[in-house]
Amino acid sequence: MNVQSGESRHRVVVIGSGFGGLFGTQDLKNADVDVTLIGRTTHHLFQPLLYQVATGILSVGDIAPATRMILRKQKNARVLLGDVETIDLENKTVTSQLLDRRTVTPFDSLIVAAGAGQSYFGNDHFAEFAPGMKTIDDALELRGRILGAFEQAELSDDPDERARLLTFVVVGAGPTGVELAGQIAELSRRTLRDAFRHIDSTEARVVLLDGAPDVLPVYGGKLSRKARQTLEGLGVQIQLNAMVTGVDADGLTVKEKDGTERRIESQCKVWSAGVAASPLGKQLAEQSGAGIDRAGRVEVLPDLSLPGYPNVFVVGDMMSLDKLPGLAQVAMQGGKYAAKQIIASVEEGQDPAQRAPFRYFDKGSMATISRFSAVAKVGKLEITGFLGWIAWLFVHLLYLVGFSSKVSTLLSWAQAFFSSGRNQMAATEQQVFGRLAIQRLRTEENAAEEREAVARREAG
Repeated sequence: MNVQSGESRHRVVVIGSGFGGLFGTQDLKNADVDVTLIGRTTHHLFQPLLYQVATGILSVGDIAPATRMILRKQKNARVLLGDVETIDLENKTVTSQLLDRRTVTPFDSLIVAAGAGQSYFGNDHFAEFAPGMKTIDDALELRGRILGAFEQAELSDDPDERARLLTFVVVGAGPTGVELAGQIAELSRRTLRDAFRHIDSTEARVVLLDGAPDVLPVYGGKLSRKARQTLEGLGVQIQLNAMVTGVDADGLTVKEKDGTERRIESQCKVWSAGVAASPLGKQLAEQSGAGIDRAGRVEVLPDLSLPGYPNVFVVGDMMSLDKLPGLAQVAMQGGKYAAKQIIASVEEGQDPAQRAPFRYFDKGSMATISRFSAVAKVGKLEITGFLGWIAWLFVHLLYLVGFSSKVSTLLSWAQAFFSSGRNQMAATEQQVFGRLAIQRLRTEENAAEEREAVARREAG
């Protein structure tokens, strides 16, 4: 086990390289502290554009620059790669693991921004056949599944099999689901048009499922109606008030509002219906006595700290406060707020009891439906269509990290939106099956460890 010891200065540990963790770290740039950012991946992921990697518009590098390169000029910050296993609030240590190496990192202040993963609402076995959309691996796997379905259909002479292969189901009609369904429809009707000889890609069936009564239910009213009309104009079949009760390799089972069940035959399915906060939230709640909601988010105090631990902040998708949404802007502002409180405490001697509570400034929310069409809500202002799309382009380009990422993304958008081409259309078998192979390997390793433990107990 490797124990990381800091200098004599105040030690800040940041868990997570997402929006909350990265922005918090960067805001400590000029502070009299030493910062250690621990990330489970080597990159900072701009998750709102992940669906564009899955549908061949953007490359991985456009939305996932290396965290170490982003922070290379911040002299008071270092980056450690590892999956955080335990947080010890009493002893002020964080234990992370990379392969067989465990590292213990002490802290004086802690920002926990470990984010959230996909939630299958207790049906985790669905993940084998319907991957989520939370990581680069998810996006690349989905790209392989989408393009692979067209390739398999080109080889098939069975009409029923072709219909199954060319049916794409997106579960969840929130922003991610709506954006993904729209892009799969455009991919089949524009990009792949005339690319095959045995099938007509424009006949692909794209189904958007949700248990809610409308698409983009958080928007409501005019924006939800506009999003639905645009999707239907693209040929997306919207099926609402429908709950998924079963998923397998060849399709899924859907339960209607009246209790009847039906089957949709589909090889390629994607899940975007729910989120679950990092399991680290449970650890923090148990040690601090904080509450935890159904999604696993920690109920923080108004200053984003934990009860009894004013030096420990929880931000982003892991925190529960005033029903704030799980948006990038909430995480960014939370990370910057936590950094500000740490600076005030270290450099100004501020009493935590005197902190002003966290106030979220709502800069609006938006979702793109297709090229030249998006919906945006900023306060009471609602924008749809082309103007909404321009606003969406500007905001997302603004928050991409790094000048080179902005330029390459802009060029990729120009290619995808003003022509029928997409540059990122490569897919491999490993991308599709790699996750399942790793899961099976881990299951076998765990089973082997359990057998060894039983054998030792019996021998003793």
